[in-house]
Amino acid sequence: MTLPASAPPPAAGPAFLGVERSALGRRWVGPAPEVERLGLAIAQRLGAPEVVGRVLAARGVAIEEAEAYLSPTLRDLMPDPSTLRDMDAAAERLVAAVEKRERVALFGDYDVDGAASTALLLRWLRAQGLDAEVHIPDRIAEGYGPNIPAMTRLGKAADLVICLDCGTLAHDPIAAARAMGADVMVVDHHMGGDTLPDAMAVVNPNRQDESGAQGALCAAGVAFLLLVAANRLLRARGLPEPGLMGLLDLVALATVADVAPLTGLNRALVRQGLTVMARRGRPGLVALGDVARLTSAPSAYHLGFMFGPRINAGGRVGTADLGVRLLACDDPEEAAALAARLDALNGERRQVEADVLASAIAQAEKRGADGPLVWAAGEGWHPGVVGIVAARLKERFDRPAVVIALNGETGSGSARSVPGVDLGADVAALAREGLILKGGGHKMAAGLTVAREGVAPAMARLAERLSRQGAGTGGPEDLRIDGAVAPGGATPELCEMLDAAGPWGQSAPAPRFALAGVRVSHAKPMGETHLRLTLTGAGGRVDAAAFRVADSPLWPLLTASAGAPLHVAGRLEIDDWGGRRRVRLRIEDAAEAR
Repeated sequence: MTLPASAPPPAAGPAFLGVERSALGRRWVGPAPEVERLGLAIAQRLGAPEVVGRVLAARGVAIEEAEAYLSPTLRDLMPDPSTLRDMDAAAERLVAAVEKRERVALFGDYDVDGAASTALLLRWLRAQGLDAEVHIPDRIAEGYGPNIPAMTRLGKAADLVICLDCGTLAHDPIAAARAMGADVMVVDHHMGGDTLPDAMAVVNPNRQDESGAQGALCAAGVAFLLLVAANRLLRARGLPEPGLMGLLDLVALATVADVAPLTGLNRALVRQGLTVMARRGRPGLVALGDVARLTSAPSAYHLGFMFGPRINAGGRVGTADLGVRLLACDDPEEAAALAARLDALNGERRQVEADVLASAIAQAEKRGADGPLVWAAGEGWHPGVVGIVAARLKERFDRPAVVIALNGETGSGSARSVPGVDLGADVAALAREGLILKGGGHKMAAGLTVAREGVAPAMARLAERLSRQGAGTGGPEDLRIDGAVAPGGATPELCEMLDAAGPWGQSAPAPRFALAGVRVSHAKPMGETHLRLTLTGAGGRVDAAAFRVADSPLWPLLTASAGAPLHVAGRLEIDDWGGRRRVRLRIEDAAEAR
């Protein structure tokens, strides 16, 4: 059964709580009457509180699908791996490498998805007594994806080279490895070009000749399907097969960190992966939770905003292979040391990011940020943070963003998109048109390399293409609200019920509630850009936090309201810090109560 990716657009009607224009320029939109009715019916069918039914209805869950949505199972949602092109050939070749005790090399990308995909294959091979050489490219020295020198070396050293989370566009590097006598396999999810590299298998649900049915999978999800297919072959031959369910924590981590939609199969993978993670059996993930001072079982939020950035920090500003070493590690002491190193690098990354972001914002504003694209390029900017800075620009200006680090005659850039705009397709089109040296990605994110003198023409062309998709034609999106909650009703029990309906993430947004007519009784800065607050109103009080709001209209509204009533909207979460279990509102928007 395929579950809906999102709810239908809300019906036009009065703004929720009368908020036509919030501090962030948004109109608040509450549940449509039909959502209210369906939510009640779902709640009655499930025997659940009405708020849970309303949340599911607002996300497009039909009444007959509600029970399956709350309990997604791999048994019901797992496709036959053989429906993907080249999958059978890839599984056969992988099993042959094990049976013949061949030399295997894994070439993985330097982000979380690449690290997790590589760790998946490495652990599966180790379970059968076969180790593999791992190569994660240095972002600055080698750039993204397979390169000719590395693939030539691996082609000499190995009988089989597997490219993970990369390789679909790497024609020449793959040819170089093959020239050395190695077979090459690609396990990827990035958009494919008109032609595929000359590999013995290219397993990628986003090849142009694929149906796209599994196109939402990240690379780790594709790698997991490959292992399912390989285990099936082992089983048919009466050979021992490594267990796979215990690897789902790695798949869940990659799925969330790569911002894949948490619907259908992905939702089941993450749900099961979080269950595996809660058992604390992976030393690397346990160590990550410890350095992040996590006091509860990880949720999808923790994977995306605590674990993911730390693993990525190695590839951004440190040693590229730290992430995969952590995820493949079985020694708790070694894992603790690796996690501490990644945590320190993440702190360095934040400072570098802040410096580049300030320059990028100034440049984008000077150029004008009212078109279909915002972009910035700077000499000496660290290539490891341009993706994060592009995401910040996207959030600030509500349109696709590109940030390029210039070094010598070329620039390395990252791009981030907004919902409804396929950025990866347009970046790939620039590469085909010869306006950039290389580039590609998926709908929400892309990478590119461009000649220094070609930056402005390429960005002008990209803006032209994006405008055809409607980018930049409107103001800030309406803010969808699931309902109103009084401070006294924001209880840990409510949060637990909502968490049970998760996991929440891309294409399955966490429930958002409004607190009406509350007053700020306490506001204190956290660091330089965040606020910690206490909100009081009918029925009690609730803690709150507003993150990265130093340059936002929210800061003066929340700190200088002088006790005036405000409507505040955000996500409810449980805060276990200091051993006290309490609810906190993560503020996303606010408005004066009129």
